[in-house]
Amino acid sequence: MGDVLAGIHATWEFESDSVLIRFERGIRTPKLFQAIGERRIPHEALASVTLTPGKRGTVVLHAIPRPGADPLMEAAAGQLRDGSDPYRLVLPAEREVLAEYYADELRASLLPEAKVPAEKFLVAAPSAPLHFKAYDGKASFDGARVSFRWFWTGASSAKWKAGDQSFSLQELNGVEWRSPDVFDGYLRLLRRGDGGGGLTAYPGPEQPAQADQDPAAVVFGLGYGPVHESLPFAAAVLGAVRSGSAAPGSMVAAEPVPVAVPVAGRRDPADIAERIRHLGDLREAGLVTDEEFAAKKAELLAEL
Repeated sequence: MGDVLAGIHATWEFESDSVLIRFERGIRTPKLFQAIGERRIPHEALASVTLTPGKRGTVVLHAIPRPGADPLMEAAAGQLRDGSDPYRLVLPAEREVLAEYYADELRASLLPEAKVPAEKFLVAAPSAPLHFKAYDGKASFDGARVSFRWFWTGASSAKWKAGDQSFSLQELNGVEWRSPDVFDGYLRLLRRGDGGGGLTAYPGPEQPAQADQDPAAVVFGLGYGPVHESLPFAAAVLGAVRSGSAAPGSMVAAEPVPVAVPVAGRRDPADIAERIRHLGDLREAGLVTDEEFAAKKAELLAEL
């Protein structure tokens, strides 16, 4: 088709085999859209297309993806608010006729198997490296391994005792993301079971029920792990796990590789600085006193 339809916060470019969605940047644009930048959605990744009335004199063109086609939507698992759904294009009501034309064109492009779940991801996942700050640690993904580095001021004693964690893609079978917009949001890594294909997220007979006790999970809260940071991270890991696209040279490990927190010797200055910044955030939030901040800062600096 090659035509362009500009809406609020996004522009859709209709091509012969796909829709290229470019998201605007600006104060009013949802942060998730800004983090995504743009996405190419193949026609084979779509299940249906709707056009419905929106709020305050608008209409909404909604391209609904097939289950299993998009790692971002699979990780979100229906938890995104309408305003943050990257498949919704909001348009002024006067463009309804034009929007209906493009909706019909897209419907005509749908494949016969549109209603059947996709056997593999058809939409590209966000690219690594990615990282974000959760409440209890920093999560990093370099394309081959997922690492959790705990914050002394936020991590539970169970996580602190287990030490910082590193997981290869071959150890993982999926990701569970619970939106930070709810009280108990978290990101949990689902590990491959021993033989039976089951899932576990903890090196033990049972997975801890609470994410704050699980060394294979980070928890959100107080502005940590926002949707625009933690959801693309979860989608990138999920996409890499499903495609088996580990970086060359990565090793398969039967259990998570704990990176023990050293009690003596030199520490990475960047790590120390990150922990001090996090401690300062907690002091600003009133969760750490000035005395506690000064004492812990001196302790961390002593490790350099």
